[in-house]
Amino acid sequence: MAYPAAWMPTATGREGHARVHSAWTAWLRLALAFGFLLQLQLPALVAARAISAAGPRVLAISPLEGLGGQEVLGAPGARYLSEDHGDSSADLGRKKGKKKPGKGTGEDREYENGELPPVEDTRGWRDPRLNGGRLIDYVTDEVGEPLNIIISALSDPFILTESGLHTYVKSIGFSEECLGLHYGHIHEADLGDGLGRKPEQFLGRQHYFPIAGTCWESVRGGHHFRAWKQNGTDADSGAWFLGASEEMDSRNNHMIVDDGYNRGRDYIVSRVTRITHWKGMWWKGEVEWREGLLERGARGVNHGIEQDGRVAILTINRL
Repeated sequence: MAYPAAWMPTATGREGHARVHSAWTAWLRLALAFGFLLQLQLPALVAARAISAAGPRVLAISPLEGLGGQEVLGAPGARYLSEDHGDSSADLGRKKGKKKPGKGTGEDREYENGELPPVEDTRGWRDPRLNGGRLIDYVTDEVGEPLNIIISALSDPFILTESGLHTYVKSIGFSEECLGLHYGHIHEADLGDGLGRKPEQFLGRQHYFPIAGTCWESVRGGHHFRAWKQNGTDADSGAWFLGASEEMDSRNNHMIVDDGYNRGRDYIVSRVTRITHWKGMWWKGEVEWREGLLERGARGVNHGIEQDGRVAILTINRL
């Protein structure tokens, strides 16, 4: 592509090189943004939103066969904690006679498909269900996406700040959205901290390359997560709750890939449990796997995609 000479810097020496680099970077960002907009396919997006507004799909309730992402369990620092205590039955909650309130029905329903009653005495985070929250966010009032990662408040205090989280995720290959622009639906989550349903605080996308790398994720698809901080007066743990997934490209309206919730979670866990660094800061995380916080299966899950019900509790330490 040729550019008018008047638009390009003419200074010589180090200053001139810097201005040329800055100009080319600006043109690259503009070209990527233009290509991104061409990929949005607005008519398809409108149609997808119309389908979503028409109501939820009929969802399967069958549990998965086995547990996904087992390769992550062998990662350095990984631990596995199951609250089923050896009982793999999907009806464990029903056997114990435990019930939870059914929202919008006026009836109680049993804990099913591996979900167990709310957990107390957790360190570094608080179970949202203790105060009426849940570990599925809200895409609509009927469906949401699993909050399948918790960054414990026992982690490096720097990461527990919003700016610190933005910095840390760069060390594991994520960054802010393309050109700072948000494309897509704003999700809400109720973390049981007294603040009710609140909008996502940060959406991180896979960062494929140094300049405008998340723009390519927006077009091509890949891994991303949404994050909320548990910091209300009823549960001021300071932990981050993440909903991670892997999505398709923009031609497919960023639909979640098959097994995308498990894949997105396991991808982030595999990165966190390595030694990572960014701008002179080094970290390494440990993972504790929890079962019982979520149902296995697809009931109430966006796109009707099954997930295994496991939540990764991450403690990320500064080295």
